[in-house]
Amino acid sequence: MRFLLLFIAFHFFQISTAQLLSDHDKNYTRADSLRGSLRPERTGYDVLKYDLYVKVIPEEKYISGVNKITFKTLEELPKMQLDLFKNMKVDSITYKGKKVKFYREFNAVFIEFEQPIQQKKESTLNFYYSGKPIVAKTPPWDGGFIFTKDKNNEDWVSVAVQGTGASLWYPNKDHLSDEPEEAEIHIAAPKNLVAVSNGRLLGKEKVDENYTQWNWKVTNPINNYNIILNIGDYVNFSDHYKDLDLNYYVLSYNLEKAKKSFKEVTPMMDCFYEKIGPYPFPEDSYKLVETPFLGMEHQSAVAYGNGFNFGYMGRDLSGTGVGLNWDYIIIHESGHEWFGNSITAKDIADMWIHESFTSYTEAIYIECRWGLEKALTYLNGLRQTMVSNDRPIIGDYGVNSEGSGDMYFKGANMINTLRFMINDDEKWWEILNHFTSAFKHTTTDTEAVVRFFEEETDLELASFFNQYLRHTKLPELQFKKENATIYYRWKTDVENFKMPVELLTNQKEIRITPSNSWQKLDKSISKENLQVNLKKFYITTNLNEVLNRRDHRN
Repeated sequence: MRFLLLFIAFHFFQISTAQLLSDHDKNYTRADSLRGSLRPERTGYDVLKYDLYVKVIPEEKYISGVNKITFKTLEELPKMQLDLFKNMKVDSITYKGKKVKFYREFNAVFIEFEQPIQQKKESTLNFYYSGKPIVAKTPPWDGGFIFTKDKNNEDWVSVAVQGTGASLWYPNKDHLSDEPEEAEIHIAAPKNLVAVSNGRLLGKEKVDENYTQWNWKVTNPINNYNIILNIGDYVNFSDHYKDLDLNYYVLSYNLEKAKKSFKEVTPMMDCFYEKIGPYPFPEDSYKLVETPFLGMEHQSAVAYGNGFNFGYMGRDLSGTGVGLNWDYIIIHESGHEWFGNSITAKDIADMWIHESFTSYTEAIYIECRWGLEKALTYLNGLRQTMVSNDRPIIGDYGVNSEGSGDMYFKGANMINTLRFMINDDEKWWEILNHFTSAFKHTTTDTEAVVRFFEEETDLELASFFNQYLRHTKLPELQFKKENATIYYRWKTDVENFKMPVELLTNQKEIRITPSNSWQKLDKSISKENLQVNLKKFYITTNLNEVLNRRDHRN
């Protein structure tokens, strides 16, 4: 979501963050490698649980706490890497009741054990820390803590760190490939306020005369940047969808607005349950939590800050009007529960797996509510307003490198193109349901996703995905005319590109399967009003130019 917001900010406002989008010189540093790569100090163990205790002092913008990290060694482990931003203090690290030696390099913390921990051992270490975490200047466009006041001058605190890294505010193995199987988050907050985190509330307890600790538990795997805290003058109301608990936390003076606005959750769940499968974290419930920033896909505690408005901050990203019929943040960030939270990329370079599918859920929701034509109108509008085709969607592996912001809306149009390549809607929805169930609660990569869709469709799709994900140019469907014969082919960066596409002529739909070699267009196909169905297929073509040139000569 953070990259999307940067991308949208660039397109709508041309603000200074545009420089961040174009800063892709690939001069990676040792710090990038420490954050993004997998070495023995990381691969030698699997995180099983984070048990995080943190006290937040809003007036000082200060936090302190301990993360009790339970892990299992996968091989003999003499040294392990955890991560905590260098501006934060490591107070101590203990293992088996004794302090252990450690040293720091950039944001990495290397822990050295007196004796290597043997393979297949389950252990727990306690990582005590404190300090003033980085404060976001323009959240969520940049990562960090948010310390602000609500309209009643009550403290309102949150955090958003997608991309920037969860180690900005708590110690962890800050890599997408390793999710804890469960987590507990214990937040000590000023006693007049409510602290909300992921999962279900276990209860609260008095810390001292001024602080109350709120205890939350997540029973499903969760990626690091999704673990969050929210502190504010919250009130809670709840609802149910089938067997799923729906919980909402909003500022006290926004209760009535939220009750009206959040009714959209029910039709959204109706749609998503049918089209992409059941909610993946029912044990942890579904929550929307009002935040002092626009939004983020925090698992089972979705951050919401869209002002209870339709659209994206009252705007339609597609420029078609269709985007003003629904609340963008509710739909997009909730879609991430399936794509990004349940199905998670192993490396941030593959974030398209999160963002392309989630951006496509926007069109799925539109189709459920207002029909396919409206969904196609929305997707086609996004091509014009929100796609740059300037850099590959996939980033560089092993250095914490995101790809292009086109992973959102170019990616959504790519997924939509795949749907109409298959040309069987019943099968398409079955495939998406199978995708979310087969990959549920797992980390994955591009190769595995491509292999899944190839197996489900019996199509060769590596060239299709490679063209859209690893190159900037769209597939070009080229036509040429020689005498009375029209020829066609694909012009692509990848070799052996073969993709079916739909032509329209006099309201008739005709499918052809071009390759990179010239083929003759069947003479029985009428040339009258002949066009490529660009609504369904995100490609470029010179067909109109060729036909107009013919008509001019005639």
